[in-house]
Amino acid sequence: MILGRASAFTPSRSIARAARSTYPRSLQRALSSSTFRSKDRSDQNKLYAKSLLLPRTTFPQWTDPMKTEVLLRKKTCDGLYRWQWENNKGPLFVLHDGPPYANGDLHMGHALNKILKDIINRYHVLLGHRVHYIPGWDCHGLPIENKALKAARVDDHRVIPPAEIRSLANTTAVQAVKSQKEEFRELGIMADWDGTGSTYRTLDHDYEMRQLRIFQKMVEKGLIYRHYRPVHYSPSSRSALAEAELVYKDDHISHSVYVAFDLDLQSNEASVSLRSLVAGETKVQLLVWTTTPWTLTANMGVAVHPDMTYALIRRAELTNEGGGVVFVALERLEALSKVLGKAEVIGEIRGSELVGARYRPLFASLTADATSKSLAVIASTHVTPDSGTGLVHCAPAHGTEDYNLFRAHNLISSTSSIVCHVGEGGLFTSEVAHVVGKEATETLVGQPVLDGGSRSIVGLLKNMGRLLRIERFKHRYPYDWKTDKPVIVTATSQWFANLDDIKEGALKALENVMFYPQISRNRLESFIKSRSEWCISRQRVWGVPIPSLHHVPTDRAYLDSRTLNHILTVLDKKGVAYWWEGPIDEFLPPFLRIGDMDSSNWRKGTDTMDVWFDSGSSWSFLPDRQDAQPRADVCLEGSDQHRGWFQSQLLTAIGTAEADEKAKAPYGTLLTHGMVLDVAGKKMSKSLGNVMSPMTIVKGGVDDKQPAYGADTLRLWAATVEYWRDMSIGPKILDQASESLRKIRNSARFILGNIGDLATREESGLIPKDRLGLVDRYVMHQLYELEQTALSCYAQYNFPKVISSLANFTNITLSSLYFDITKDNLYANNPSSLERRSTVTVLQHVLNTLVHIIAPVLPHLAEEIHSARHGQPSSEISYGLSIFTKPWVPLSSEWHDAIAEQEMAQLLQVRSTVLGLLEQARGRRQLSSSTEAEVDIILPTVDHPLSSLIAREEFFLKTLFIVSNVSVISLGTLSPTWLYVDSVQLSGEIAIPPLWRKLKEKILRFK
Repeated sequence: MILGRASAFTPSRSIARAARSTYPRSLQRALSSSTFRSKDRSDQNKLYAKSLLLPRTTFPQWTDPMKTEVLLRKKTCDGLYRWQWENNKGPLFVLHDGPPYANGDLHMGHALNKILKDIINRYHVLLGHRVHYIPGWDCHGLPIENKALKAARVDDHRVIPPAEIRSLANTTAVQAVKSQKEEFRELGIMADWDGTGSTYRTLDHDYEMRQLRIFQKMVEKGLIYRHYRPVHYSPSSRSALAEAELVYKDDHISHSVYVAFDLDLQSNEASVSLRSLVAGETKVQLLVWTTTPWTLTANMGVAVHPDMTYALIRRAELTNEGGGVVFVALERLEALSKVLGKAEVIGEIRGSELVGARYRPLFASLTADATSKSLAVIASTHVTPDSGTGLVHCAPAHGTEDYNLFRAHNLISSTSSIVCHVGEGGLFTSEVAHVVGKEATETLVGQPVLDGGSRSIVGLLKNMGRLLRIERFKHRYPYDWKTDKPVIVTATSQWFANLDDIKEGALKALENVMFYPQISRNRLESFIKSRSEWCISRQRVWGVPIPSLHHVPTDRAYLDSRTLNHILTVLDKKGVAYWWEGPIDEFLPPFLRIGDMDSSNWRKGTDTMDVWFDSGSSWSFLPDRQDAQPRADVCLEGSDQHRGWFQSQLLTAIGTAEADEKAKAPYGTLLTHGMVLDVAGKKMSKSLGNVMSPMTIVKGGVDDKQPAYGADTLRLWAATVEYWRDMSIGPKILDQASESLRKIRNSARFILGNIGDLATREESGLIPKDRLGLVDRYVMHQLYELEQTALSCYAQYNFPKVISSLANFTNITLSSLYFDITKDNLYANNPSSLERRSTVTVLQHVLNTLVHIIAPVLPHLAEEIHSARHGQPSSEISYGLSIFTKPWVPLSSEWHDAIAEQEMAQLLQVRSTVLGLLEQARGRRQLSSSTEAEVDIILPTVDHPLSSLIAREEFFLKTLFIVSNVSVISLGTLSPTWLYVDSVQLSGEIAIPPLWRKLKEKILRFK
């Protein structure tokens, strides 16, 4: 039983409150019991203050991050990276940096990415490892080219010479690299930013040559080939795209059409069943549905499923002259009721019986050649009854499935046998005249197929009476991830990498790769499994060239090991840009001149490599390690890189490996993070006005509404969020991070102010564990557990758990408990006393461990604490060795103390009860400070561990409860002014004597 009562001496509240807030409890009673005039009281307070060991430290309560962090930048960033590379003797740790685009200022995704990488690197430096980290930039590609053209106020890249575009793009990229480098420094990223060879750019000569050598190896292995076939093409980028460069939108609207093809009733290829079914009909049509009307000019067939049943129906409302008899899939009749209107089924037929039938080209009536060749109905299992009519319009130039189907049926013999009327920019070409006639061609040529061209086709269909219905159709559709504009599928001549011979080895190599989070393994593996080839050519001028030679008279492209040996020797000597500037003569190897000495019959290829091939070659400059270790220990990027950089690195590495080499990924661990969203969970965009710049967060904005939080606040936010998911950021979230940082700082300041200077600490020494009190051993146990959690979670990249465990320790174990109950001891006891030295010993251990735990996340604060601890004034924090130069030596396992944890847990339960009683008295204005109260604990006569513990720690309990005194007494000796009573339930089953039950009831009755 616990009784909280008035102390034998009851001071006035005003004096007690002042004493409690200024002085330790050991002096409060003396101060509050004195009666003296105001001046005497002031003098007396000063006298007592001089006798106290009040906290003293040069460590400021707060600093201007724009001053402090700048002073520390060299010490903890550039200089630290060089120091650890030269001095650390531990194992090599390689974090391979995925290169951001060099095309503008940093956004929050960049900041999150680099901060997370820096936390990992700094953790390994603290362990004494030798960290290899080379920041890079992706300097080629459309985003940079477009930015350069925009700066030059050029809307169409075709109006200025390619050499000028390359010059503009190069300048844009170099300027962006310089700007981003300084912004990364503002984030406190540790790297040798200005050293020779300490960063990489994909536009550097050495990098480009290394990339071309990788390309050459893949050519030698027969993995690179040129093909005319349908690919994703971006009209907005005027270039082919790989699957990795697409984003799919679920809300795209297409104007789908239902059109009718006339069955050729005179054809001899029709099956007997079909001829019997349509006998007597003058006009029979095949009804098809498509979401891409512009592809109808390239129609080369209609596909049916051989096992589906098709209905021949007669429409009541004839919309086409000469008949209303059409074929549709039987399973689609109900879904097509609005299209067909009132209709009756007059017959059924299997799809296999439709195969081989011929039909007239859709636009045959518009051409001068009225006898144009009919087209065939073909079988395909990719036809389904899930949508459309069950009959599929096939345009091999504009669909991969159609293309593969026609190849399987040997219906494509050469590139010229593929019908395609779409040219550069996604515009209709004059070739469409062969299909729609001269008059209609005038409405189509030069029209974008996704816009005016599609509308013109719909207009033609209406005029011809072939259009049964047009509908708005919302569906999933690919977009260019760079321009955010829809793409098309169209046939062009492109260079491809064959992945069929690579992906098995790639998937095998991934078995030895760790993934965080684990589910991301499935994402990368699924992307690789689904690909059979990689379109690596782009129709732009800013990039690494695909150095192919083309014989103009035969239109044959030459790209093999022999031509590349000759060409790459020239480029290595004169620079890769020489490919665009040098004469063809210099690139023609002697063996190609045999039989055709005229160099005018040759031209250089103008395609550039996919930028994913650029960045995907970056693994090659990492050190090749022994014992089957991957070149990079860790790669960390956004989740979109499963289809980008993670994949392109793996494919180029496996694609260049020797035949007898075991498949090995270029990385050992892959980490992925989500997107940074606004506070409402929306993607940041300028149009929504919700973009937060990392530089504004760090350095502040134009007004007080955008304060300068400093890099450490942003870094703390990055370490707090569950980065493997999408996360939000906003002013309130940053305020919370700033407040958390303030609490950590204040904890360090309290410790620094109480442990004394370096000389004092050395003179006092540390107290061994066996001489420490219970609460000291408990705090050390908690500290040991915290450190073990931090070490484990840093190693597993679980930074949020590190921070949450740290916050719990500093806010609860330290601020709410240990700091609060040890102030009397620290302020009033003799510095040489065991009690005070014990507390100081604990505080020193706490500070040493905390500074190492926070250092990877909060390097600037850690450096400040380290400097203050070693006696450096704030003005000199840029000097001296960094905290990171001293390895993190964890606490000995001797500090693991389960007994202290168990006993303190019991005492803290009692404390919670005591504090509740004190709060009741405070609520009734019977005391203002807990030091005005005394606590009596009445123990049951039964034997219980808690009873023994309380009796043993009786002297300590007044410190734990922050009261005047605690007594373990027998009932019947009390005469308090007021009394509050509560009880603590003893664990386990114990027998309570009848007398004790009666006493308990009596006390509760008269409380």
